[in-house]
Amino acid sequence: MKMQSFKLRETGLNRFFGPLEARIMEVLWSAEAEMTIKDVQLKLDEDKVMNFNTVMTVMNRLVDKGILSKNAENRASKYKPVVTRDAFMETQSKELTYDLIEQFGPLAVTHMVDALDKVDPELLDQLEQHIKLLKKDR
Repeated sequence: MKMQSFKLRETGLNRFFGPLEARIMEVLWSAEAEMTIKDVQLKLDEDKVMNFNTVMTVMNRLVDKGILSKNAENRASKYKPVVTRDAFMETQSKELTYDLIEQFGPLAVTHMVDALDKVDPELLDQLEQHIKLLKKDR
């Protein structure tokens, strides 16, 4: 699932979601089981009082976007993320990287390499091995 927008000036999940969407996703990703709208609202209320209808609207929009799944159970539907937080971030970072390379070509790659001076040396070793494999397969 590719998110339609990326907000450069934001951080974390707010780069992909609105503020309330991000908070809802954090609640659901940290949950051990599916949650009802009321469950999510109560969890959000710990920080700031939230209107039930507002939470319901946002959660149903996340279902429409393919981020949450909705399981109708009795009168209260239960919601859960379609993918884990890690899988979501993996997909989004991959899509963003491909978009940058498609749009900016060698400049994007050059800037990514320049940014490597800030990473763990072990990651550099892994990257070097990956590049060697890519070259070998060509």
